[in-house]
Amino acid sequence: MAAPLLRVLACGDVEGRLETLFGRVRAVQAKSGRFDMLLCVGNFFGSTSDAEWEEYRTGVKKAPIPTYVLGANDQDTVRYFPDVSGCELAENITYLGRRGVFSGTSGLQIAYLSGTESQEEATPAYSFSSKDVTELKTSLLSIPKFKGVDILLTSPWPRDVGNFGNSPGEVDTKKCGSALVSNLAASLKPRYHFAALEKAYYERLPYRNHIVLQETPQHVSRFIALADVGNTSKKKYLYAFSIVPMSLMDPAELVKQPQDVTESPYRKLRKEAHKAKTLMCAEEEPACQFFFDLNKNQGKKRPSDGKERGNFQPKQAKKPPQPTGPCWFCLASPEVEKHLVVSIGTHCYLALAKGGLLPDHVLILPIGHYQSVVDLSSEVVEEVTKYKSALKEFFRSKGKRYVLFERNYRSQHLQLQVIPVPLDLCTSEDIKESFIVQAQEQQIELLEIPEHSDIKQVAQPGTPYFYVELDTGEKLFHRIRKSFPLQFGREVLASAALLGLPHRADWRQCTAARPEEVAAAQAFRRDFQPFDFALQA
Repeated sequence: MAAPLLRVLACGDVEGRLETLFGRVRAVQAKSGRFDMLLCVGNFFGSTSDAEWEEYRTGVKKAPIPTYVLGANDQDTVRYFPDVSGCELAENITYLGRRGVFSGTSGLQIAYLSGTESQEEATPAYSFSSKDVTELKTSLLSIPKFKGVDILLTSPWPRDVGNFGNSPGEVDTKKCGSALVSNLAASLKPRYHFAALEKAYYERLPYRNHIVLQETPQHVSRFIALADVGNTSKKKYLYAFSIVPMSLMDPAELVKQPQDVTESPYRKLRKEAHKAKTLMCAEEEPACQFFFDLNKNQGKKRPSDGKERGNFQPKQAKKPPQPTGPCWFCLASPEVEKHLVVSIGTHCYLALAKGGLLPDHVLILPIGHYQSVVDLSSEVVEEVTKYKSALKEFFRSKGKRYVLFERNYRSQHLQLQVIPVPLDLCTSEDIKESFIVQAQEQQIELLEIPEHSDIKQVAQPGTPYFYVELDTGEKLFHRIRKSFPLQFGREVLASAALLGLPHRADWRQCTAARPEEVAAAQAFRRDFQPFDFALQA
């Protein structure tokens, strides 16, 4: 037997224009058939509601379908809502209440929060506080195997909902809306979240509710902001959709990810919650290391005890393969521009980048011929790590943080590009956001991977990939399946959002004369000397 498909209408600020709203609902039903319910967010009543409302309140007129509304958003309309726990206001019109969960006989679960975020210590009757949000979250998160709610209704937009998404137009989502609503949405993972109050229509691209490679796939969320009823700009105020209650859906169908899915706009909140959950699990369970396997189903984990691999044999250290032709980066090769070399270790060396994005843009390179980080032997990896630590300390002494990236695509010798960014210019979160946003614009799926994991855990030798690493240890990874923009890493860092040097995105436009390169290398070598472990060996 097929699960029941519910047909739902949602609308923005009614502001007392009941005849306009219900007239539109009747027209929609005449054309498309009957709907099961109407959900109203924002201001249901307005300053001139009394005349129209009186006809509905006294039963002279009746709403055409069951209508559920949120409470007051200002002092003037508090009088229309006599019971904070919810009540019937008129036939077919129900006030849901201050906060809670509405579950119909169909199994559809609707979480709701009335009012606007309180800016006062004593919460007014038309506002909600952090306590209200915490209690609503706790009531749901305490349910065993809680996956999320079908629908979330709030009047204010969630703060930052535009992050990683399509443009919300004139509404600045970093300034408008409620941070408490963001927190609520991040926790309750609604399949649909409706809001209003901004007199704008905005249907955000669907976003993920799981951290890729760290959590099992979950359903996506859709945020829809609706305009005010009958607005003269003809902005959309009524939204129709069909939904099967989450509890009745096939789990595989529920977690399907649409093509246009984005990162969660509340990624920072989700990460903090995930870290807290991980710490709790670490206290309760014995430690177990996991490798994240991108060759199989995304998000699946395989234990590191070797049982699935048959008779495990430890890897023998092997010599790096020899290049098939001239290599510009093997240190013994005559093609290497040795005047750019600034430090030489046992297995790796540092060189200034030719046509660097900045004067102190450097490369970490293996002395032998290795194609990627994945191919490196353990002793080379160890020295790469030493150079990363030395460069972090060096750049931090100059008020900078480094961004490192590798493109293992259309290259034959590993080049770890290390570019410093001033600490006062942007945060590590800003850098990550810029990479993710610009990746999405080019249909590149850039995934955040666990902080302490190794690239070898997510990519096999020979796999084309691009990855970014911050000096905090945070990493972003993309498996290249077809083509990839060769200058992507430089373009993101050079963009107006970060260094503001778009004219330097292409290294060929930044090359200098040999005497200038020699002078730059000498200056870097001198400054780096106190941090260079290779000189202290």
